[in-house]
Amino acid sequence: MPELSRFLGIVIAMYYRDHAPPHFHAIYGDFEVTIEIESSKVNGEFPKRASRFQSRFESERSVLTLNRKSKKV
Repeated sequence: MPELSRFLGIVIAMYYRDHAPPHFHAIYGDFEVTIEIESSKVNGEFPKRASRFQSRFESERSVLTLNRKSKKV
């Protein structure tokens, strides 16, 4: 599984040719969640401590996505 990021014990990854809708996986120890890219819908649960960092990653990803879209115009 290609790793996009690794921070504070959380691995962010995407599978090649994974099912729709587009999403990434966040893995923390024995816990795994999927997060839809367009809606930021989270499927699964993390321990409370890891959830805070997951939210931070989503916020940063949203800013990068908006910047990329604005440059295409």
